[in-house]
Amino acid sequence: MTNNDILRRIRYTFNFTDSKMIDIFALADYEASRADVSDWLKKDDDPEFKSLHDKTFAIFLNGLISDKRGRKEGPAPKPEKTLTNNIIFRKLRIALNLTDIDILEIYELVDMKVSKHELSALFRSPTQSQYRECKDQFLRNFLHGMQLKYRKEGA
Repeated sequence: MTNNDILRRIRYTFNFTDSKMIDIFALADYEASRADVSDWLKKDDDPEFKSLHDKTFAIFLNGLISDKRGRKEGPAPKPEKTLTNNIIFRKLRIALNLTDIDILEIYELVDMKVSKHELSALFRSPTQSQYRECKDQFLRNFLHGMQLKYRKEGA
C-alpha cells in the first residue's frame, strides 16, 4: 500500500474535508496547501498526482494523533524519515486510542481472525525476536474494518 492510498482511506473513513486535512497537518507544525492535499489525494494515474513521501505522511499521522487525542505541550514530535506498515498501524492505534480488544473487534468486522499474540508482535520493537512485520493485506484489512466502524452512514 502506498502512503497516498492510506491517506485516501483515512480521509474517506472520517469524511475529512480539504480544510480539515490542512488543519491536521498544521497540528504537526506543517503548512500544507489545498493544492498539495488535492494532489496527494488524486488517483495514481492522474497527471497531477503527487506521491506522498514518508516524512510528510508521518507529519500527517502525528497531526491526526493531536487532532484525536489533543495536542501535547511543547514542540510537535519529530516525524520519522521512513515509515513501515508497523509504524503507520501504531500511529493509527494511538490516534484512535485503541486497545488490543478494540483492534481485534475491528478485524472481526472484516471476518479476519487475529490472536492477541499476533497483534502484540506487530507493536514490538523490530530488534525483538517476537517482532512481526505488518504486511499490506493486514493493514488493508485494518483500514477496511476502521472504515466499517467509524464511517458515518450517509456521509
